Amino acid sequence: MVKLDKIYTRAGDKGKTRLSTGQPVDKWHPRVVAYGSVDEANAALGVAALHAEGELAAAISRIQNDLFDLGADLATPDTGKDLGWEPLRVTAAQTARLEAEIDAMNADIPPLDSFVLPGGSPLAAQLHVARTITRRAERQIAELAALEAEIVSAEALAYANRLSDWLFVASRAANRNGADDVKWVPGANRE
Repeated sequence: MVKLDKIYTRAGDKGKTRLSTGQPVDKWHPRVVAYGSVDEANAALGVAALHAEGELAAAISRIQNDLFDLGADLATPDTGKDLGWEPLRVTAAQTARLEAEIDAMNADIPPLDSFVLPGGSPLAAQLHVARTITRRAERQIAELAALEAEIVSAEALAYANRLSDWLFVASRAANRNGADDVKWVPGANRE
């Protein structure tokens, strides 16, 4: 269980931090950058939650918890050594739940006939902010996984990918199932 009784340690004052394994790394290490973006996506979802109600609010709350799981997964590299504790990993069930929710939301939304601009309702706009941050986190997780010395669980990358899809569909649901989507009009402002 997590216990935080002292918030500052001064350990980061020289540009270093520690992974959950205790391993010291630079604050710009690709692993720290990736889970930092996951944390940023979580904060953006916290703002979105201020505008959400009902099932969507409950789903956002659950996803915020999942994002802490994803951050813990990324903060614990698989070294193949016994850590003395079971590392928290994102599971296929968490990704599958996102897929089921995407399908359920999308069933009531007409197909797109254009790309949509981030906007419409305040909730939809904030979900788009969270989506773009999640896409960045996904790219950073993929980049981390491509490094020869780093191991990232396949499910961590799959979850981030599916979450960005979920956020897109949820933004359309928040826009009265697409009725308030702001459509892109290619070349609309050219003369």
